[in-house]
Amino acid sequence: MHRSPPGAHPCCVAARPDSGGSCPDDDRDRVLARATVSAVEALGGYAGGVYLRSESPELLRLAVFTGLPGPLFGPWWRMQVNRPYPVAEAYRSGQSVHLADEEAAMRRFPQLMAGLPVPFSSLYEPVTGGPERFGVLFVLRPATPGLAVGEADRERLREAAEALASELVALATAGDPVEWTGDPVEIPPAAPPGGAREAVDRLPQALLSVDREGRIGFANAAAEELLAPGAPRLPGRLLWEAVPWLGHPAYEDHFRGVFLSPVPVRFAARSGPDREWMTVGLYPGPDGVTVTLEPGGEPDPVPGAAARTATGSGTPVDRAAALYRPVALAIALTEAVTARQVSAVVTEELLPAFGGRQLAIYLLNERHLYLAWETGFPHGFLDRFDGVSLDVRLPGVETLTSGRPLFFESMQHLAAAYPGIPLDADVGARAFLPLIASGRPVGSCILGFDAPRGFSPEERTVLTALAGLIAQALERARRYDSEAALARGLQAALLPRRLPVLKHVDTVGRYLPGTVGMDVGGDWYDVIETSAGLLALVIGDVQGHGVAAAATMGQLRSAVRAFALSGNAPDEVVRGTNQLLIDLDPGQFASCCYVLLDPGSGRALAARAGHPQPLLRHPGGRTEVLDLPGGVVLGIDTGGDYPVTELWLEPGAVLALYTDGLVEMPGTDIDEGVERLRAALAGARPSPLTETADRLVAEAGSTADRPDDIALLLASRTGGDR
Repeated sequence: MHRSPPGAHPCCVAARPDSGGSCPDDDRDRVLARATVSAVEALGGYAGGVYLRSESPELLRLAVFTGLPGPLFGPWWRMQVNRPYPVAEAYRSGQSVHLADEEAAMRRFPQLMAGLPVPFSSLYEPVTGGPERFGVLFVLRPATPGLAVGEADRERLREAAEALASELVALATAGDPVEWTGDPVEIPPAAPPGGAREAVDRLPQALLSVDREGRIGFANAAAEELLAPGAPRLPGRLLWEAVPWLGHPAYEDHFRGVFLSPVPVRFAARSGPDREWMTVGLYPGPDGVTVTLEPGGEPDPVPGAAARTATGSGTPVDRAAALYRPVALAIALTEAVTARQVSAVVTEELLPAFGGRQLAIYLLNERHLYLAWETGFPHGFLDRFDGVSLDVRLPGVETLTSGRPLFFESMQHLAAAYPGIPLDADVGARAFLPLIASGRPVGSCILGFDAPRGFSPEERTVLTALAGLIAQALERARRYDSEAALARGLQAALLPRRLPVLKHVDTVGRYLPGTVGMDVGGDWYDVIETSAGLLALVIGDVQGHGVAAAATMGQLRSAVRAFALSGNAPDEVVRGTNQLLIDLDPGQFASCCYVLLDPGSGRALAARAGHPQPLLRHPGGRTEVLDLPGGVVLGIDTGGDYPVTELWLEPGAVLALYTDGLVEMPGTDIDEGVERLRAALAGARPSPLTETADRLVAEAGSTADRPDDIALLLASRTGGDR
């Protein structure tokens, strides 16, 4: 299904012929767009949309939305099902979520209000059809403090969700999988009626009308002269593309607020460090926002700090907005797993919050500080400080050894405090923060600013507190990395170091760990030479990742080897392994494919337990997906039945056993992955077998974001009877 970027095409809305848009070609897009617009209108909302399930069962994606500028709300395009947000709860529970005002939202979903600290009302209705759970329909509208959402509105939203579910069921029945990949489709709102433009054009004050997509609908002469002299006219362009400096992170929160709340906002802003300050006014309404710009303004008294609202920070909305990014950093840090993820979160959240441009994180190891992350510094500048001892007099060292943060309002102050220290710039400011977790030193963090600036007592307190959160996240990441290293070592120790060399049969195995999460999982393969001269080929996949999955894998591999060496038939081996896993009760299950091959005759007996079907490449190159009947995965049913299938491998034939990580790709059907693998095996030279194995895993191995590990086992008959 084609996915368009936000604003790429308008929606088909039968109820809104005045929208002026054309219909998307995709039936699903039309269904979603019609349901969204109808729900927003029925509930008197100004925005809404639909989240749909995605290729990952743990992820919802925003499919369509209207009434909000897409670039401002990109962080909410993806929603993890287990997150404490109303969309996720409605999907998980199958129950409606109604939030009448910010108090109700803060009480039930503080994380939502930390990211969107403005008053608005939101309603969420799960979209389900029988056992199918497709997603969530939501509507945003003005807050109604003290008034619960009425029964009539609840029923209207429920009816809209049920109607949408019926149409999605019909699409699914027709073979159209109801999943969403890529960015959402933005539905343009109806064009507001014009009028009084000549009068507005005579005003000396710059004035813009911005619709709910963030697109400029009207700009008076003063705005054109102030913002775009000699440039393309402003109407029709996105505000943040036409006036890029208004997209600065310091101003984004104000724009987000007025698109969610009817409360006007005024704040001081300027287009560059050498430009004059001006006062920006934002006046929201049902159809969009009126933007005014006037010369003059009152910047924040702290030099270089972010602009603040002209009315001060006295209102609850202003105070919440000021705290948004530190709170967002704290929330994001709880989800960062590796040290690299922690550093990326600090870069994305901490730097914009305080207007910083440079960041460096050093981690302590055996009384030396080693550079773990940097951004914004001249290339190679920090190399000279990598591995410095705690005995060296440097601010990054002394902030850790003393436990005190160090703030320098200019580079001259830094040079005076540390004579002879190399500086990467002549102008700027620096903050050195100790990273200490539960009394244990972890490292130090350096924040850099392009211009001199002061650090208010509030900022120093917040930065010091955030440094403690960063330290705790890094300490947790270090433990995670240690566990991952243990799991990798366990995995490597349990996989066969070498495969047996036999007459008439070549075997090759490959294993690739995943690149997301704990890296290693429970995939394994083995080749076992039995006392009867037969060869047991086995491959399996334990559900889950990490030490527990690797340990379970080791137990299963040992069990399969013991059963095979005892001369058991394939179905007896699989049944015995299944019973063992149930008796161990590790809380996991596993798939398995077991093939017992006679190298001389080529006769093989195969049993399968919930595992992907093997591939067989015939001597002439024809390659097929075998259709082996199988039983349920191991560890589920004590009475599981695993039928045995007879196969024949001619000399020159290649049998391929693999785990699902090799054929599953996000956003595609597993059958497509199996077909790609079959075509690759058909096109590969059967000899040498090592090159064939490398070719089959090459594409998957080059994927940077691989959620699952991969195991591959190839067996080729090189001689013997036909």
